[in-house]
Amino acid sequence: QVQLAETGGGLVQAGGSLRLSCAASGSIFKINTMGWYRQAPGKQRELVAVIISGGTTNYADSVKGRFTISRDNAKKTVYLQMNSLIPEDTAVYYCNVNFLNSNLVRINYWGQGTQVTVSS
Repeated sequence: QVQLAETGGGLVQAGGSLRLSCAASGSIFKINTMGWYRQAPGKQRELVAVIISGGTTNYADSVKGRFTISRDNAKKTVYLQMNSLIPEDTAVYYCNVNFLNSNLVRINYWGQGTQVTVSS
């Protein structure tokens, strides 16, 4: 059993900041990638940012320069610092973790999502 605990969503005015956290726990042997995706109403889920175990990061063009993804391997936690938020960032943000479980089976796991709303 694996759990992903997401925190940090909420309502913020345009230009403001939020920090999302996602802590993984349970039967995890090794985490490969950790990332954040988002889904706005009526749109498909899209990649926001991802970070692999070595620290390499990848961002959607729409958030480059405004969002920063980081991870704490010891805590099995990924963070998303979101600055200069704009109304178009409004969406449900989902944590995603790709890992090897205790049986060395690769698993791709999603959090339950946290709402981020940016008002104009």
